[in-house]
Order: sequence, then C-alpha cells, then structure tokens
Amino acid sequence: MTVAPLAIAACAQVWAGMVSPVALTAWFPPQPPANTSAENNPLENEITPQVDAAVARGLAALARMQNPDGSFGENQFGRTVAVTSLACLAFMADGNLPGRGAYGDQVSRGLDYVLRNSNENGLLATPSANSPMYGHGFATLFLGEVYGMTQGGGETQKSDRVHQALLRAVRLIEGSQNDDGGWRYNPVPFDADVSVTICQIMALRSARNAGLEVPRTVIDKAVDYVRACQNPDGGFRYQITAGPSAWPRSAAGVASLQYAGIYKDRAIDSGLGYLFQNAMPGRGDSQAIHYYYGHYYAVQAAFLAGGDAWATWWPAIRAELLRNQRPDGTWADISAGDDYGTSMALIVLQMPKRYLPIFQK
Repeated sequence: MTVAPLAIAACAQVWAGMVSPVALTAWFPPQPPANTSAENNPLENEITPQVDAAVARGLAALARMQNPDGSFGENQFGRTVAVTSLACLAFMADGNLPGRGAYGDQVSRGLDYVLRNSNENGLLATPSANSPMYGHGFATLFLGEVYGMTQGGGETQKSDRVHQALLRAVRLIEGSQNDDGGWRYNPVPFDADVSVTICQIMALRSARNAGLEVPRTVIDKAVDYVRACQNPDGGFRYQITAGPSAWPRSAAGVASLQYAGIYKDRAIDSGLGYLFQNAMPGRGDSQAIHYYYGHYYAVQAAFLAGGDAWATWWPAIRAELLRNQRPDGTWADISAGDDYGTSMALIVLQMPKRYLPIFQK
C-alpha cells in the first residue's frame, strides 16, 4: 500500500511539534480495508483518452470564463466566492496550484478574489451574497486545499494570508454550529439543514488535513445531526423535521458521514442503496435542478466506498458527463450558471487523478 503525500506531511508536522499525535490520530480514523478502497484498487482505464480530451476542452473553456477581477460567475447569477472556489478546485484537480501549472495564473487570481472577500469575522462572502454559508463552506474548502498543497513553499506573504483567512473561516464554522449539530444559510447557530452541513464538514476535514485543529466534539455533533436526517428508505431529508428523501441531499448525507471518518456503517450502506436506486447516472434528467450538486457528492460517496460501488458508479457518471459536454467545452446548468456546471463536471471527471488532498484516503 502506498502512503499518500498528505499523510507524510502530517507525520512531519508531528515530528516538528506542529501538531500533537493525539490530535492527529483523532482526525485520521482507521481507513477502509485495502480490498475495498477505490484508491488502492484503481480501475483499469479510469482516465480514458476521451476523458483527457474532455477535461482539456473544459479547463480551457473555464479559463475563458474568468472575470477580470479573478472571480467566476455569470451576470445573471452574480459573482460569488462559491463558484470561484469551485472553479479553482477544478483547475487544482488537474495539478495546478497558485502560480504553478498551465492554469496557475487562474488559480492565483481566484485565490486573490476569495482573500479579498475574507471578512474580519471570518466569513468568506461578497457583500451581496445570499445564503452565505454555502459559499463560505466551498471557499473554506478551497483555502484548506491550497494551504495543504503549498504549505512551507510558495509566496510566504500570501501563504500567511491564506492561513489567517482559513483559521478565521474555521472558527466561524465552529461558532455557528447549532445545538442539533448542523449549519444553515447564515452564520448564526439557530437552524440547520443537510445541504449546508456537508459543506461545512468537508471544509473542516480539509482544514484538519492541512494541520489546523478542529475539536472532535464539533464533528461528533455534526455526525449526530446527519444521522438524525436519514429516512427509513436510506435517503436523507432536508432537515431533522419530517420530510421526503431526495437523491442530491442523500448523496451529501452519505459523503458527510464518510468525511467525518465513518466508512463502515449501516447508514452508509442504506444511503448508497438509495442512491443506486434513485440516482444512477444514465437513468435520470441531467438538466434537473441540483444535478451537478448531487453528482459532486455522489461520486465522492462512491469513491470513498470503493469496491463495487465505485466500479459501477464511475463508468456511468463518466459516460453521462462526456455525453453532456457542449462543443465549446462547457457544461450547462440552468440553476446556477455554466461556470458552476463546468466546474462541478470537471471536478467529478478528475477525481481519479487524486491530486486534491480531500480526495486522498
């Protein structure tokens, strides 16, 4: 079994006294058995020539969409830290870093935009942002991935800015968790829903991977909240109160548990069963609202489950996304804009590259 670069970096931090061994083991739970890991048993031809060509066209198209101020987002939907962060993650999934790689300039300018919208209270959002905790979660994830992939190198001053913005963003997430263990649209601890909660769980996992301390109690409460939102059919409802299951938030629910370190659990098995029954790529409407949001999390859930789940899901979503790419290299999303749809599709298609620390098991 190979050891991921992230794990090596984490061990180095322990030896240097930067992170206590107790804190490290609290966040690096036992991994799935090797024979079920999508990472340890990559599929033959996971990345095909067709995928390489589609990704190349998609990245070039996404680069053309960047606004002069470094942001991403179309006029009718607005420029946001959320879409900007997702676009930059799409470039980073190809191995680009701020100032490094074919799209290093795009990542660097996107990072500057997010940092300019880092508020003193830690919130990562533009002044006009609605439901800012969605964007805050994606932006914190982006900063965590940047910091985890460039720590100890690159421009020192910018690295310090990233660290300070990331630290403030994480503390805001911790402080806005409600009594049930979840998060909602605004950074106040009054209400919660599954879709916003998964954004914060992934952000915290990324920050923890990068060396920041995150109290285990915060994660434990988040797990309790997610579990409380699961229905008997294996799917997840929007909030703790009674409601129907839906596959996009069910994908988020399964991924939430996995990113909290839970890999073998009845809740995950039933959640995956619900996804295969209700969201299998090729059987539904690829233009439905929340399509890209749902598949962004569904492919992560299948990847982290490994085994038959990954072997079945990956070729199906890969084929569907290849069919849906437009001649100009983009993917259309009627609810949030083509910048968003293209970014999400590229992140999904590049997951087997395993460049982003958040996708390294």
